[in-house]
Amino acid sequence: MIYGGEPLRTGGGNPARSKNKGERDLFVEGNLIKAKKISEAQENGEVFRVENGAELPVKVLCGNPGYINFLDAFNGWQLVSELKRATGLPAATSFKHVSPAGAAVGLPLSDIEKKIYWCGEAAELTPLACAYVRARGADRMSSFGDFISLSDVCDRETAAFIKSEVSDGVIAPGYTNEALALLKQKKNGAYNVIEIDPAYTPEPLERKQVFGVTFEQGRNELSIGEDFFSNIVTKNKELPAQAKIDLTIAMITLKYTQSNSVCYVKGGQAIGIGAGQQSRVHCTRLAGNKADIWWLRQSPNVINLPFRADIKRPDRDNAIDVYVGNESQDILDDWQRVFIEKPEPFTVEQKIDWLKRLDNVALGSDAFFPFGDNIERAHKSGVKFVAQSGGSIRDDNVIETCDKYGIAMAMTHIRLFHH
Repeated sequence: MIYGGEPLRTGGGNPARSKNKGERDLFVEGNLIKAKKISEAQENGEVFRVENGAELPVKVLCGNPGYINFLDAFNGWQLVSELKRATGLPAATSFKHVSPAGAAVGLPLSDIEKKIYWCGEAAELTPLACAYVRARGADRMSSFGDFISLSDVCDRETAAFIKSEVSDGVIAPGYTNEALALLKQKKNGAYNVIEIDPAYTPEPLERKQVFGVTFEQGRNELSIGEDFFSNIVTKNKELPAQAKIDLTIAMITLKYTQSNSVCYVKGGQAIGIGAGQQSRVHCTRLAGNKADIWWLRQSPNVINLPFRADIKRPDRDNAIDVYVGNESQDILDDWQRVFIEKPEPFTVEQKIDWLKRLDNVALGSDAFFPFGDNIERAHKSGVKFVAQSGGSIRDDNVIETCDKYGIAMAMTHIRLFHH
């Protein structure tokens, strides 16, 4: 259920089912609106409200979003809003199960990036569209079926790209008429489209209930900008302007990522996010592997793969993921299913050679690196700039490892745990 003030749509005192196109299975009873359940094991839908009884800051323009959809939407909206404030650029994020799979700001795409993100060299891309193409493209396997958050009013070009992808829904501060018309065509009119009031300011105290016990804490209102990285503790103290932007993107992304988490960023987009791992070095490895795959997708071996014309984007993504991984023989043995001819193997030596070209990557961590092994792994994925809280009893070892590779590292003395 969703209630509070005039929440989404109201239907008077008598129960009524909304029958407008795109408004599927929303039962209206005065100011109550029932959302769909997470699973059949739950007898009731979810309840959404603003604690002080004020109006909800959202309107559902299409579809029937559920509990996880709204969690992704609200967390994603905070992330992109903060990215926009910090960088001055349109921002987008691709959320799955309450953590971002990708996040980016609206910088132009290279011709290679247009190819690997399946948007076509001649595609019309506004800055907002570029932001989402980048956010979606960094880890296309994880972004499959994502919930999208946009910092700006969704335009036709952004909606056109969204329409071509497999996605659960989108939240934005508004939609042009053309954009909304395109989005309402997805899923036969059932695609989730949420509009949020950009002027909404939540109360400073947050509450969460677990097992009948309510927890309260202040909202994380930490502002992350260039000054956040002023305490550089390594011999290399050079942080170029782009590195500061990338570290800002990394840390803001981590602020809304399930802990433990690390984030690799290059050129205004997250290229590898490791979320929700108990061991920090496992986060670093997981995110580093994702960054490596992002870079391997740009190699001639992958760009020139001879896909059949009838193979859809998700199947191409799956094939590439196997082809660049350690089980590439699986796709080579079954090549007729996706290719018009059998590709040459992408050898270990070729992959190592290509990965050596990945450089100037920024790495953020939501808390301190306890050992230098995290830096050793990050170095293999081209990391040159690091931001982390510091505070480990082995900070000296971490700093020494950075100095070994000429990496510049800032210590923020602030942890960004998110649960």
